[in-house]
Amino acid sequence: MALKTSLTRRMRHRGRVAFLEGLPRNAKVLDVGCGNNSPLLFKAQRPDLWYIGLDVGDYNQTSPHDFADQYLVTEPERFAEAIQSFESQVDAVVSAHNIEHCFDPDAVLDAMLKALKPGGRIYLSFPCEESVSFPKRAGTLNFFDDPTHRSVPHWEKIVSRMREAGLSIEFLAKRYRPLPFRLMGLVLEPFSARRKVVMRGTWDLYGFESVIWGARPALQLHGTDGR
Repeated sequence: MALKTSLTRRMRHRGRVAFLEGLPRNAKVLDVGCGNNSPLLFKAQRPDLWYIGLDVGDYNQTSPHDFADQYLVTEPERFAEAIQSFESQVDAVVSAHNIEHCFDPDAVLDAMLKALKPGGRIYLSFPCEESVSFPKRAGTLNFFDDPTHRSVPHWEKIVSRMREAGLSIEFLAKRYRPLPFRLMGLVLEPFSARRKVVMRGTWDLYGFESVIWGARPALQLHGTDGR
């Protein structure tokens, strides 16, 4: 597991694995939309993290309470409200392919940004706007392949709201295409297209995923002489 994580971090150096690797020890992390065994995966990579998982159901989970320090399930209509309860309490927020599923994505984004402590960091990933015209494939390449997708995330609006909230932008990729996986996708594209299924590297070849890293400024410490 450690070797696989290290390789993924090097090959996808702005992905979620790399983001988690860069967090300080014992950081408190809020995982917004924590399906697909995220509690297990986070703790396997960083067992020192204080992990809070939040979702609207148990989606593809294996004993999440065994891995999460806190595991919360709420109604979709109260999702933003549940995030608001963590205002200024966490060192990092991770939202990987969650915001496109939300009833009120603006309120969810604002709540995630407010959850960060001074010096806290956020990782966002979501389908790019251009994905509405991508080929349709099992595993979701076209935005509308997934019937649980509600609204297409607006790139400029998300970046603007982050900056207006006082965050600095550490990394931006409207269509994230790390070279090693893009080349893998290029090799496998004939098979992917023929079978109409997403394969390793398909997202990277097309640039399906938008990725943003942001940070809230740390508090400035002043000496006793006021400087």
